[in-house]
Amino acid sequence: MALFWVPLITTIGSLISSRAAKLSRNETAAVTLIAPLIALAVCLYHAPAVFNGETVYDHIQWLDVLGIHLSFRLDGLSLLFTLLILGIGCLVIFYARYYLSAKDSLPKLYAYLLLFMTAMLGIVMSNNTIQLWFFWELTSISSFLLISYWSDKAEARKGALMALSITGAGGLALLAGLLILGNIVGSYQLDVILASGDMIKQSQWYELTLVLILLGAFTKSAQFPFHFWLPHAMAAPTPVSAYLHSATMVKAGIFLLARFYPALAGTEIWFLIVSLTGLTTLLIGAYVALFKHDLKGLLAYSTISHLGLITLLLGLDTELATVAAIFHIINHATFKASLFMATGIIDHETGTRDMRKLNGMWKFMPFTATLAMVSAASMAGVPLLNGFLSKEMFFAETLHAQLLGSMSWLIPVLATAAGAFSVAYSARFIHDVFFNGDPVDLPKQPHEAPRYMRVPIEILVAICILVGMFPNLIVDSILDVASSAVLTGATPVFEIALWHGFNLPLLMSALAVAGGVVIYSLRKHLFQFQATLPALEGRYMFEQGLDVVLSWCQKRISQFENGSLQRYTIVLIATVLFFAGAPLFDMQKLVGGNQPHPIDMFNAVGTGLLIAGAVATVIWHRHRMIALIMISIVGLMVSVAFTRFSAPDLALTQLSVEVVTVVLLMLALFFLPQKTPKESSSIRVLRDLMISTGCGVVVGSICYALVTRPLDSISQFFVENAKTGGGGTNVVNVILVDFRGFDTLGEITVLGIAALGIYKLLNNLPLFMPSTDSEGRKWAREKYPLLLATISQTLLPLALLVSAFIFIRGHNLPGGGFIAGLVTATAIILQYIAHGSNWINDRLLFNYRKIIASGVMIAFICGAGSFLFDKPFLTSWFDYFDIPLVGKTELASAMIFDLGVYVTVVGATMMILASLGKLTANDEAKSETKTIGAK
Repeated sequence: MALFWVPLITTIGSLISSRAAKLSRNETAAVTLIAPLIALAVCLYHAPAVFNGETVYDHIQWLDVLGIHLSFRLDGLSLLFTLLILGIGCLVIFYARYYLSAKDSLPKLYAYLLLFMTAMLGIVMSNNTIQLWFFWELTSISSFLLISYWSDKAEARKGALMALSITGAGGLALLAGLLILGNIVGSYQLDVILASGDMIKQSQWYELTLVLILLGAFTKSAQFPFHFWLPHAMAAPTPVSAYLHSATMVKAGIFLLARFYPALAGTEIWFLIVSLTGLTTLLIGAYVALFKHDLKGLLAYSTISHLGLITLLLGLDTELATVAAIFHIINHATFKASLFMATGIIDHETGTRDMRKLNGMWKFMPFTATLAMVSAASMAGVPLLNGFLSKEMFFAETLHAQLLGSMSWLIPVLATAAGAFSVAYSARFIHDVFFNGDPVDLPKQPHEAPRYMRVPIEILVAICILVGMFPNLIVDSILDVASSAVLTGATPVFEIALWHGFNLPLLMSALAVAGGVVIYSLRKHLFQFQATLPALEGRYMFEQGLDVVLSWCQKRISQFENGSLQRYTIVLIATVLFFAGAPLFDMQKLVGGNQPHPIDMFNAVGTGLLIAGAVATVIWHRHRMIALIMISIVGLMVSVAFTRFSAPDLALTQLSVEVVTVVLLMLALFFLPQKTPKESSSIRVLRDLMISTGCGVVVGSICYALVTRPLDSISQFFVENAKTGGGGTNVVNVILVDFRGFDTLGEITVLGIAALGIYKLLNNLPLFMPSTDSEGRKWAREKYPLLLATISQTLLPLALLVSAFIFIRGHNLPGGGFIAGLVTATAIILQYIAHGSNWINDRLLFNYRKIIASGVMIAFICGAGSFLFDKPFLTSWFDYFDIPLVGKTELASAMIFDLGVYVTVVGATMMILASLGKLTANDEAKSETKTIGAK
């Protein structure tokens, strides 16, 4: 099965979970587990090939011109992360079923979790850097939703905003780095980039690219100085913390370092930045974790410390350090996820996470205590557990570090100190929670968790023990292929064993354990010392910095934004005039040798009417109805001009748009004053006249320069290829639905979004409805004249027939979905005008929102259908068929796409016009109700 099914399946699972509100909790969990289990099965299906040293690819063409495609790969590193993402994800889903209370929405949490799972899978499986960045940003958005799940809590909202701000800013830096990287290599394909390491490192842009990409990685993986967002993200539900902050989100930055290791590593600047950042993060996280009273706070800073450990290993200039980093990724994910889940049980069954109150929990929950103590011992690096093995490898590799020259001996010393603090905060977790006397003022009577709530922890703890005792049997193969993918070659010889004899790494481990015990025994003195230090709370520093930035921005905005639309327009136009008009002073260089076309009588009359309509609009702009009539003359003459210059498609479109626009403006003018007072002084009028004259001079000069120069247009390409490539002789329509179909898809999507936005703005909007016209005359009692109603009903089928005719012929003759949609919308809106909203709503049960969605979906499905034939998105097809009673007829798949355009245009136009019309009907109904009540 193709690789792209893996993120697609979890996406579908997210949608299904979001609609599971009516299911029971067990049914919801079962339905949610289906998607990640199927995705896991797909990955396991390809696992044998990966273990044989192959890289599995899946490529779907998308945008050839930009070099952007849907491209996936599965090598050893990707396989390792997909197993962590999907495996631990399934355990978290199962665990969350018991963790959340009945008042919390389980489907919402599951939908967000699967969306985040999709994003992570997309990151680790992407073979295109732009695609990778898209999923990277999706993790920031989905994690924001997860962290703010309890949105009624201020700390959840602030934590989510902080995480989004920091990781989002890093994502922008990453995008810049990836774009430069693609420009250096000449491709955004990851396999090409990884094979071009020497070219990248020799480029003059290497340092800048490296810094930008490292900024993205460091912000996501909570490296110093960006580490402060992670503890505040603990406001999320514990299942979220167990998933995001142990195995997935924070590991995304680590994955990025490992993925780009072949392309960016191997230079002094890489080793300097990565190693020092990792070492600093390791020490700060380990030290601060000891002083946290909140269990999740302790685990958050311990996560920061271990992420720093992995980063430091990736920054050391040895191949075995890379193997150790990957090994610790596996181990950290297992023991940290189980610790978060155990913390969740403690919080769930006691009502608090404060270690100053949680004492003696061993007596109340012995099973959970045992599981948590094993996981904490693994975190501390106790022998016979997986954490001991990777930490001993870490100690061994620090002994070979040459980063600091003659001072490099500091690295193993500081690593041992960090290990001692790791033992100390692990000992505090165990002793203060499960022993250390009796509990103090607990909100709830503590008791053991439900049996099945402990199952995910038991599985993870079992892995910790099995890997610790039988590492070669459990992780040797996956560690080998993952390391090979990072090092892009043969993995160095390594041996994972419980006993390597008496050596320096074993001594360092022993010193770390002994030092940790000493530190914990002297914790009271350390707490007193810590209390004397100035409080450097990252959240406050972030919020203060944010306030400074916002205050500065507000001051700058206030200088330019004073609420005057006229001023904004003048500044904009004046700026354009300056930059566009400056080169026109040397007009002789702009004017070409071609002679302009002679002006005949028809052109002169049309131009005169166009100018007269524009000038009349300006003169009578305060008389809104007259101005509307005048500006409609301008639109009509533009349509005539298109016809004059052999552009019937544009003429039909302009004419249809004019009709719809006039109706829209008339509905809008109903709620506006019929006449506005004179507001501009004579000086302002003179100023505006000068600016408008300048615009006319500049635009006229540019037009004159264009018509007198040889025309070099791409249009000839479309003319020559419209029939052979798109199957149509109407070049304009073929461009819209074939050559530039992707643009059209984006345009109808924007049109639909705009219509929905207008609908929401107008929905239940209270507006003043005038009772008289500008002359003080009351509106006619007969709101819907019989003659208009009769004619409109007669015209409706004819208009729909014309619309169908224009649509069907659009691929070969003037017409198409856009024009046909406007004709249909005009015919329907005429019924609203003639009969009123209530009359129409009783007969036409249309949901215009669904119509818009259906139109966009039809266009998208038509474009995606080409994937079934291994063709790029929106690849069209056409052929000729003998149809009974019709004869030989051409049918093109682009007509289905055009149908989507037609449906979207009808839905969007009708939603806007009908919403305005409904406001009139609502106000009239209110007026009638008041009149009846008064009587």
